[in-house]
Amino acid sequence: MLPDPTVPTSLLAVLELVGGSFTTPTFRTFVALVTGLTAQTGRGTVTGMLSGAGLTRLWSHDRAHAFFSRARWNPDILGISLSHLIVRRLLPEGAVLTVAVDDTLFKRRGKKVFGAAWQRDGAATGPKPVGRGTCFVVVGLVVELPMLERPVCLPVMARPWRPKQKKSKVDIAASMLRFLAACHHGRRLHVVADAAYHGKSLRDLPRNVTFTTRLSATAVLYDLAPPRTGKRGRPALKGTRLHGAGRSR
Repeated sequence: MLPDPTVPTSLLAVLELVGGSFTTPTFRTFVALVTGLTAQTGRGTVTGMLSGAGLTRLWSHDRAHAFFSRARWNPDILGISLSHLIVRRLLPEGAVLTVAVDDTLFKRRGKKVFGAAWQRDGAATGPKPVGRGTCFVVVGLVVELPMLERPVCLPVMARPWRPKQKKSKVDIAASMLRFLAACHHGRRLHVVADAAYHGKSLRDLPRNVTFTTRLSATAVLYDLAPPRTGKRGRPALKGTRLHGAGRSR
């Protein structure tokens, strides 16, 4: 474990609240990496974390890299633990959870970086909004902090997405939302996302989840499919068209 003066008491107290997501040896590495990431003024690489924690000459670099590649911990479980911590400490009792969904591109170089590819980069400048890197679909909780005038989004879950893979970004987001809703089954979740997040995978979200996104100008909305009648033939896949929804081309 790092020397006590290296890890601030306040930071260690917070990290211990999610310590159940790790084994004891893995938690030690986790604390060191978080401390190094916080103290590092340069790039937040694995080597940079060790440098920020003052462990470059004390620990093998493989110990830090193994935390992400071989250690026994689950990012989804850690995210759920973090979400419960946020809900308990930053939200009123019984409050509706506002959840934001989006994807972000982390620029990466090198031919051997897993999942790296040329793809859309919403933060890119210039006529072509593309970049090379790894894309992650991110789910975060929107909270209001007393020291800020505007709400902030605190990421709690993230999963990678690769071009040409079978699951779409919407599929990945829906899977994380179902898991998050199941772990907060006593609360209502209001999810917001941009126009890229709409599709069939959002149809089977839990009943305690609402989903708001921006539809295209030509979108046509229908009521939910009616219950099956028991008669022969293909069952209806959608209900009647909602009045005034959508417009013809």
